[in-house]
Amino acid sequence: MPLVQMKDMLRHAHAHRYAAGAFDLVSLDFLEGILAAAERCRAPVILSLAESHFANFDFELLMPAVEAAARRAAVPVAIHLDHGANLKSAVSAINRGCSGVMVDASDRPFDENLRLTREVVAMAHACGVPVEGELGYVPGVEGEDAERHPGEIAYTTVEQARTYVEETGVDFLAVSIGTVHGLMRGEPKLDYLRLQQINEALGIPLVIHGGTGLSDDQFRHLIANGVAKINYYTALADAAGSSIRENVGENPNGGYTSLVQGVRNAVAEEVERCIRLGGSAGRADEVLAECAPWLPIEHLIVYNVLGLDTAGVQAMMTEGRRALGAIPGVRQVITGEAVKADAEYRYTWLVRFCHTAVIDSYRDHPAHVAFADQRFRPVAGNRLTIDYQEIEAGIQNQRGKA
Repeated sequence: MPLVQMKDMLRHAHAHRYAAGAFDLVSLDFLEGILAAAERCRAPVILSLAESHFANFDFELLMPAVEAAARRAAVPVAIHLDHGANLKSAVSAINRGCSGVMVDASDRPFDENLRLTREVVAMAHACGVPVEGELGYVPGVEGEDAERHPGEIAYTTVEQARTYVEETGVDFLAVSIGTVHGLMRGEPKLDYLRLQQINEALGIPLVIHGGTGLSDDQFRHLIANGVAKINYYTALADAAGSSIRENVGENPNGGYTSLVQGVRNAVAEEVERCIRLGGSAGRADEVLAECAPWLPIEHLIVYNVLGLDTAGVQAMMTEGRRALGAIPGVRQVITGEAVKADAEYRYTWLVRFCHTAVIDSYRDHPAHVAFADQRFRPVAGNRLTIDYQEIEAGIQNQRGKA
């Protein structure tokens, strides 16, 4: 099944009263365990990569594996940047394959949170990518993830939530109603009345950070009051850690592979438990039927050059790869030269966009306008341009709906 539009996935969850699981991953063992559980449950799933975890892996290197695993999955998948710090982080995540981004300025003054979130929304929506914002502050208390979220809890208010959503245009809102990152000390006390009022005021999918440690009854109350996405990490890290400690106990002198053996299964078991609690099990087919696929667009130009020698053409291509590759929504820029000397067109550009929306935003972006008008068009008058989408992926999606 293909990657799907994350906005469609969460709208479906919100409308049908269940929560999609967003599981933070930090390694291939986590990635494979999460997808194995989602496939066993026939559940849509969100693969989440938190900027606060980037010290544990190279985001640029891991993303191709995440995208490849998502595209071959047997259930609908979205890829999400969790706790993105700023506009630069969001652009980087989109250009590397995320189909949803979170901007987390919840620890900043309200006006600054508005400003930063508004900037990210404008950029991301021009790329067809939905945005999750956060209002109120969800701190860390205990456990591996707690140290990344210092400070005291700040509850989301209905009045600020309404203003925040109206002025930023976020697609989903992470709210603070009593959960924490990491492990709770004692029984979590959640403010359901506050959540109900926020849900009634906004009518958009709500998000809970800090899903670890919540009871079955708490899950039901959260979902009944508009929560369509629940984030998990600490419970997965604890399951992985327990598996490793068990291996150490059985084989204290074991090497790396023997010590991490079973981590994938331990993560999968915890993910499956969370998926079933959230109510998304068995919904893969209906989600696929109602969600648009997340498919890249190929922007192809074939052209000939007048007035430049070979070195000049290469310099123009180098400049273009740098300038165009930094535009939001541009996944890849490839330049090429025809193999046969008698080809009708000598050179090519292949620019991969993450979404059809980028066709327009790319065309109007200042970096593209400057390069095209000053460096490319004056020497490439003889050219053909086409924007196309892969046919086979589209066919596979239609077959999935049949």
